[in-house]
Amino acid sequence: FLFQTDAEICLIDASCKSPIERFWNGNSMIYILQKAQHIEGSDPTEESKTDEAGFTSELLPKESFGPVALPFREAKQLISFYTMAQNPNMTHLETGELVVLPPLWIRCDGSDPEHTYWLGAEPLKAGNKITGINLYMVTCDGPTAAKTCSAHLEELKMEHKMRHHSSVVMTKGFARYELIRAAAMEDTMVESGSNISIDITWEPVDKILEMPPLTAAATLNIALESGDPRSPVYQQYRELQFLLALAEGLKMGVTEWPEPLESESAVELVQEFLTGLKEQLDGYGMSENKNETEKIKSDTAAVNGSIKSIFSERGDLDFAEQLWCKMRSLSSYQELIECFTLIIKSLDHGEIQPWIHQGSSSLLSKLIQQSYHGKMEVVSLSGIVPIQMLLEIGLDKMKKDYVSFFIVKSRSCLLLQDYFISTSVDLQEQVHRVQKLHHMLEIMVSCTVLLQFKHENLFPLTQICLKYYKENPLNEKHAFQLPIRPALVKKFYQNDHPELWKVDISSGHGQKEVRTTWQVSTDPPAEHITSNNTSLFSDSTVNGGTEERMYFITVAKCSQVPFT
Repeated sequence: FLFQTDAEICLIDASCKSPIERFWNGNSMIYILQKAQHIEGSDPTEESKTDEAGFTSELLPKESFGPVALPFREAKQLISFYTMAQNPNMTHLETGELVVLPPLWIRCDGSDPEHTYWLGAEPLKAGNKITGINLYMVTCDGPTAAKTCSAHLEELKMEHKMRHHSSVVMTKGFARYELIRAAAMEDTMVESGSNISIDITWEPVDKILEMPPLTAAATLNIALESGDPRSPVYQQYRELQFLLALAEGLKMGVTEWPEPLESESAVELVQEFLTGLKEQLDGYGMSENKNETEKIKSDTAAVNGSIKSIFSERGDLDFAEQLWCKMRSLSSYQELIECFTLIIKSLDHGEIQPWIHQGSSSLLSKLIQQSYHGKMEVVSLSGIVPIQMLLEIGLDKMKKDYVSFFIVKSRSCLLLQDYFISTSVDLQEQVHRVQKLHHMLEIMVSCTVLLQFKHENLFPLTQICLKYYKENPLNEKHAFQLPIRPALVKKFYQNDHPELWKVDISSGHGQKEVRTTWQVSTDPPAEHITSNNTSLFSDSTVNGGTEERMYFITVAKCSQVPFT
């Protein structure tokens, strides 16, 4: 809602990502105060009335603009107002009963000599009584070359001791390294939207920008988006896209056929396949059929030869699954009708007696079982029926593909639970769950190829992904977090600069604790810095270029003011 027509305040709860999490470790609700952005030609007074009627807690302003900072002098004045409003000794203000407000953080424009970009205030309380307030200031310089990112830890510690009259201080380090860029196979990953990084924390810290010790606690952050043509499982992704096109066609009644996965016509491939099975049944061409079987496996491998050991094609494809592999090259609804016409005719005339896996509930599987007894129901190949038939056999095959991979590579038994392979939910939901399986596949294969993960690392990661996707919808922007030992991936970052390195210097305990933070990072410490200075803060390194990397140096200080 609006405040004084030129500022807006947003209430951020614990479920939202905090914009000041690097400098404040509280977990309560906070106020974020920033410059209001009005749509041109609108009336701020009317907007204020609207906002009061329907309060919104959205952090980012409308129209997808980035947040905008207030002038430093105005921000400082507003912090003073907030502090006075929380001071129980300010009885002359006649504010009535004192209510403890959430902490307030104000975006500043850095126009002061110290370049302040955040001002914060946090009430301290004992029970329901306000006893004091913590005041925070976050300043930032940069971007600057890496060689100038120097400071002396002892000087920072001494400054903290003098400011807070402390005799003893503690230090805690934090470093973040991007592994996806540093890894040897970086060309297999998507540059935007995908990221693998490691967060490392340790204490005590001996010197600025030191390498984290191997005894430190570490968490791997994995956020991967599917669809990169360089991915080892890109063919599986294309197969999934074909499945999604069928699901969309079933829902909308119109199918947009993706680019065929095979160069040969689907009708020709199916006819060739049926002829081979007929000859086998008649006792002819046995040696040729062996070659045909090998060709089928080759056609359906759908993986890059260099990573067959990671995602190898199953050797137990049944008739329906092999048909799916042939029909992935469909390019029209008419071709779909022709293929199923050939298949049903061969079954009805007893020309083939194919085998299928037990447990399949697809319409084609039922027809095959009926053909064993020489009596098949009549199926009308019109409307959405053919699309549904193909979607069903595709779902059956891809589920088995993913289950086979996860059991072999991560030895995970949870996939056998009903959720991911259930047929009791509708087809659209089954497709959605297969999408989740594919996203997990991308994660596991990437960690296997990029980070050389073995079973002992893949297994816990699989469990984390499974648990998340049993409780949440598909979200390829979600960062999965895996606790690991730094030694496992040290070789990928030991010769690289960190994306972020910081040291926290603290003294006191509980509400008496005060902290000073010194941080160096490749990105600015606040979104409003970038939005106000886009040309100044452009990245100076381009895909292995020789230009020196640039960093932001940020310092966060705290002052404690008692009211009693």
